Amino acid sequence: MPKPDDEKKYWLDDPKNHDKIFYGVLVICTLIAIPDVLSLLNILYHKHIEFEMENIFEFYSLYGLVCYVGLVLIAKQLRKVLMRDEDYYD
Repeated sequence: MPKPDDEKKYWLDDPKNHDKIFYGVLVICTLIAIPDVLSLLNILYHKHIEFEMENIFEFYSLYGLVCYVGLVLIAKQLRKVLMRDEDYYD
């Protein structure tokens, strides 16, 4: 049996890498939000909206977040219906 010192170290075992991932996600989110901020100021492009609610700041990001959370909540409820006992196939 291997000693605890001989255990394989994984990339995410180092706490410094947690910070790298966190700041990387922040940078990606900021880069994704920049075009919407610039369009709010009519600098980058002008949106031709169909509905007035599309003019809300970060509408598409919020819409995606709400749909994602809704999908997760629906899946949690659906799991209760589809879940089988542990020994179902025995």
